[in-house]
Amino acid sequence: MSPLTRRRLATSATLIAALAGVLTPATPATAASAAPAAPTAPTVPAPDMDGVSAALKAAMANGAPGAMARFTGPDGVRTRTAGVRDRVSGEAMDTRARFRIGSVSKTFSSVVLLQLADQGKVELDAPVNRYLPGLLPDDRITVRHLLTHRSGLADYSDAMFAKTVPGFEAVRNRVFTYQELVDLSLAEPRTTEPGANYRYSNANFVVVGMLIEKITGTSAAEQYEQRIIKPLKLRNTSYVHPRTEIKGLHVRGYLHPDEAGAPLVDSTEQTGSWAQTAGAVISNPADLNTFTTALMRGRLLSPRMLDAMTTVTPTDTTQTRFYGLGLRRYDLSCGTQVYGHTGTVQGFYTYAFATRDGRRSLSAMANASNRGVVNTALGGTLEAAFCGKKAPAAKSAKAPRTFSTQPAEADLRENR
Repeated sequence: MSPLTRRRLATSATLIAALAGVLTPATPATAASAAPAAPTAPTVPAPDMDGVSAALKAAMANGAPGAMARFTGPDGVRTRTAGVRDRVSGEAMDTRARFRIGSVSKTFSSVVLLQLADQGKVELDAPVNRYLPGLLPDDRITVRHLLTHRSGLADYSDAMFAKTVPGFEAVRNRVFTYQELVDLSLAEPRTTEPGANYRYSNANFVVVGMLIEKITGTSAAEQYEQRIIKPLKLRNTSYVHPRTEIKGLHVRGYLHPDEAGAPLVDSTEQTGSWAQTAGAVISNPADLNTFTTALMRGRLLSPRMLDAMTTVTPTDTTQTRFYGLGLRRYDLSCGTQVYGHTGTVQGFYTYAFATRDGRRSLSAMANASNRGVVNTALGGTLEAAFCGKKAPAAKSAKAPRTFSTQPAEADLRENR
């Protein structure tokens, strides 16, 4: 074969190999290099801290001496304050200060009981009377019914605070037993059949406290400390019942009387005994952020129990507010869902919420109560913090409904 012929054959072989490479299906390696890029995570809106400030000022304009909020997110911590934490001294609101968190305490109590369920010490769908024989008049009431406010147990605090200030002063320094509070509830008609409907009641979480203490043989205070406060290093969180003071730097709370124009009542010092495991925890914004973030990130509960806790049903007809196991979910106007709890105790309104992934959290407080418009205004911090700035609506278009325009949910009877 001549040299020229050999060169022609070699060239032909090279061309055939090149064509084969074009026509042959890609190998895994080449397929991987040609695969489309993985979808990027959805953009998280920056918090609208001007909007948060506006919500705090709105709470003040409606009757709160002061208000504050603390937001945590991927870009760090941001805080806002307005007004005063003490009307007498005039000291400015301070996000380091402690306050009574009211019904946010219910989420603490729920976490403890769900940890006990994780350990096999209590079954959520077992009758309460299995653990507390003879306590309730209906064996159909389960542990889950308590945590979801579907037991039908009446809220004793409705009658207790039918007249706001006289009712509060009657219990300010009183120390109740759990049994006394349950008896007050059982003296009222049941509100619903077990499991039938959501009816918010502080009595449910008084019984939760009884369960915690019966199952563990120790106080609820010890269980909070052992299972939540120490592991998360919540240095400003405590359950001081029945002591009346809030130690250290704290906010003073102010109760609006039912009578228009009547002076505010300083309600800071109280036993909190009328609420106990339904609402007697003290904390501050940083600790509440830490708590809600840790909860949503699975640091306090197993995946199974966290899924149970965040499985929710509607609490009203708006289909934007839901309740799980000692946990609220709010669906905001931007589509973001946040989990946590609201809190009302004499002199304080609180919001403590986080996104399901725990990447963002907000705690907010106004030092007033029995003034629903203050609570509603404070709720506007959620929209601003989690949804960011809203684009101006076109003049011809109907303005979209936002969370802050809805009346706040009441954790405690309100007469104004």
